[in-house]
Amino acid sequence: MIPKRAFREAVEAGDLDAVEALLSDDVVFTSPVVFKPYAGKAITAAILRGVVRVFEDFRYVRELTGTDERDHALVFTARVGERELTGCDFIHLDDNGLIDEFMVMVRPLSGAQALAEAMGAKFDEIAAEAAARSV
Repeated sequence: MIPKRAFREAVEAGDLDAVEALLSDDVVFTSPVVFKPYAGKAITAAILRGVVRVFEDFRYVRELTGTDERDHALVFTARVGERELTGCDFIHLDDNGLIDEFMVMVRPLSGAQALAEAMGAKFDEIAAEAAARSV
């Protein structure tokens, strides 16, 4: 079983390879700014790498864990350009301790809009990275 804090520690260390290793092959990523979820490790890892390039001053400020220790909520603050935002990463661990569900929510609306615009500008690059990783 993977330690429950492994994801947070990998993100805080900037170790995106370790973050990717914590994703199950069939992980489903639900974006705060796109209606349809993304399925698969390659696209989820590429999106997370893109977010790292967009967010500034990112830091986790709180962590909540469900009673079964398979559900975690990681509250964060960040900035996108001039917009400050607060968000939460909701992650669920499968039977092997890998992340099989990853949902992000952010507020306020102006922060979500700035995030959507910044990620949209990078999405061709993100999709190409995902395609290259899934070969």
